[in-house]
Amino acid sequence: MKTQTTLLLSVLFAIVIAIFAVINVEPVTVNYLFGQSEWPLVLVIIFSVFMGALLSFLLSLFRTLGLRRQNKVLIHQIENLKKELHELKQRNQTEAGTAKDAHRTIPDGE
Repeated sequence: MKTQTTLLLSVLFAIVIAIFAVINVEPVTVNYLFGQSEWPLVLVIIFSVFMGALLSFLLSLFRTLGLRRQNKVLIHQIENLKKELHELKQRNQTEAGTAKDAHRTIPDGE
């Protein structure tokens, strides 16, 4: 359901941007650090939306990669802790068994 909602909102946003861009077709002056030029406003809008989407995607990608790396580290830690717990349980059972044998009493007559 979450994926469908996200997809629906993305399509709705794209439609709104497309309508806004088509309505605004007059040329505008775009100033760069090294000069200026005339561009149709529709291209400026589409380029700006594209760059914003690209930036959002890259930030999301870096976040996802960081979380995957963290997840691998945590899974490795969990596996090590499981091994350690298993070894401690075995050692505890072994020590309990030897302690039980050491405190055994011999009944009278033996």
